[in-house]
This record gives sequence, structure tokens and C-alpha cells, in this order.
Amino acid sequence: MAKLILTHDVPNLGVAGEVVTVKDGYARNYLVPRRLAERWTPGAQKALDKIAERARSKEIASVDEAREVRDQIQEIPFVEILKLASPTDALYGAVSTGDIASALKESNGIVVDRRKIVIEKAIKYVGDYNVTVNLHPEVSARLKVRVTAK
Repeated sequence: MAKLILTHDVPNLGVAGEVVTVKDGYARNYLVPRRLAERWTPGAQKALDKIAERARSKEIASVDEAREVRDQIQEIPFVEILKLASPTDALYGAVSTGDIASALKESNGIVVDRRKIVIEKAIKYVGDYNVTVNLHPEVSARLKVRVTAK
């Protein structure tokens, strides 16, 4: 068994900064190569504690805060993103979560981490799409994204 410190949230395992024990093969072949975790050492633990502290200050801390942001997001009819598109309305680059986060910030002043935005299917055409914003483990919001051609 290997003792690891998670550097990112891993579904069904734990959240960033948590110390977990997993089988050696899972650690060696999946978690460590993808930089989702690193080997536990006392020095690594201290460094990760500092990183986790900074991340917590940026994240939405309470469920009440997350609900407030969710209500603000759901009041928005849609977020518009302008992208270059072909005559057949195919985009010259898919819409990313970073595009959505920056459009949300520019148009409404709501700051959301791009990693909290989930796009079910890649957005590669002009049109309206629904995405999920996971604000907190218990709170998520639906956001309508309208992609238009430049």
C-alpha cells in the first residue's frame, strides 16, 4: 500500500490536500504519472498544507455563499460567447471552460474557477448549450451558454 497526498480532487477517493492510502499499482500507474497525487513525506505534507491553505482562500467556503452565487448565476438568462465560425456554423475551436468563466466574469462580474465548470459534450457549433457549475460539493448551478459567430 502507498501513502499519497492528493494534489487534485479525485472522484471516489478524496479532495486536494488529503492524505490517502491506495494500492501500489494505482499510485504508480495512475495517480502519480497524472500528477493527481505525490508520495507522502513530511516535507511534502508541509508544502501541500500551504498550497491547500491558499486554495481554500480562493474557493467558495460555505454552502450559504455557494447558494448566493448559484442564485446569481441562475438569474442570468445566458452568457454569450463570440467565436470564429465557418459558413456551416462549425466553430474554428471548441468553447472551453476558460472561455465560459471569462465571459461570466466580463458580462456579470461573477468569478468562478474554470475547473468548476462542467461541459457534458464539447461545444463545437454555434447555438445554445447548458453547462453545470459545481460551486460546492452540495451546490451546483445550471448556466445557459449562447455561442454566436463573429
